[in-house]
Amino acid sequence: MKQEKKSYRVSFVIPVYNEEKSLEKLYGEIGRSIEQSRREEHDWEISEYEVFFINDGSVDSSEEVIKEMIAADSRIRLISFRKNFGKAAALEAGFRHCAGDIIFTMDADLQDDPAEISRFIDKLEEGYDLVSGWKYNRKDPLEKRLPSKLFNWVTARASGVELHDFNCGFKAYRREVVKGIDVYGEFHRYIPVFAQRKGFKIAEITVHHNKREFGKSKYGFERYTRGLLDSISSVFLLKYYDKPMYFFGKWGIISLLIGVILCGYLTVEWLLGDYIGTRPLLQLGILCIITGIQLFSIGFIGNLIVDTFYRSRYSEEHIKEII
Repeated sequence: MKQEKKSYRVSFVIPVYNEEKSLEKLYGEIGRSIEQSRREEHDWEISEYEVFFINDGSVDSSEEVIKEMIAADSRIRLISFRKNFGKAAALEAGFRHCAGDIIFTMDADLQDDPAEISRFIDKLEEGYDLVSGWKYNRKDPLEKRLPSKLFNWVTARASGVELHDFNCGFKAYRREVVKGIDVYGEFHRYIPVFAQRKGFKIAEITVHHNKREFGKSKYGFERYTRGLLDSISSVFLLKYYDKPMYFFGKWGIISLLIGVILCGYLTVEWLLGDYIGTRPLLQLGILCIITGIQLFSIGFIGNLIVDTFYRSRYSEEHIKEII
């Protein structure tokens, strides 16, 4: 008996910022890739698809181009921001409104190749929840590639998530992943980190990367400064998101012990008749004790906030299966 194929509804979430010349071509290539997948032999099929273009405050005619495309094809959707809020906000908006079983994210500049769509779904079918692209042969200038390699290496070592390319926007997610993660600030690069923290299985595939045809890159050097700071934040959130006392309490104990030892030593000297009132060691000991108490207090307050949050929220994304 022939096994029935799995049928998926697929959503594409594509942030747009001044990409008027590439939008129609990108949508055409997505459609051709999906039609090609339907002619190929797979254990799955794409029954429906929708494309969300998130207009992130474009100042060119991107919004007008998308509206013209919508008039010709109902599968296209538009979310338009009042101003430029950044890629993370655009992805979050798309995630909250899309309805696909599988959600793709990709850039609107035609550097991501929609021909890779089938390979992403094949990898998801191996049991993964998130598949991230790796621009193995990246078609960008050296001044962009070198800082990106360093950033990816540092982030992989710090987070424990073994990916080669955190910056690649071409990713495929199962629906439960995007519905269980909040994306804000510059944390769109760290979605795999937060997804792994929640117990989702992560994989990576190499993808073809095209040279930019139109426009220019929207990112400057400050992107890497922000990325470094976000990397530190993501590592902290990964380890201590729901147990802040483990971080603040550890350093509080260390500071408190140092302060107690110093003050204890000075107390013994005082009992032996030495004058300690003007000694810097006394000030250091008192400072360590006060700092330790403050760190403990921050940890307790953090735990209260976490406890209140979890008591008021039933987290469906924690559940893998209900039989």
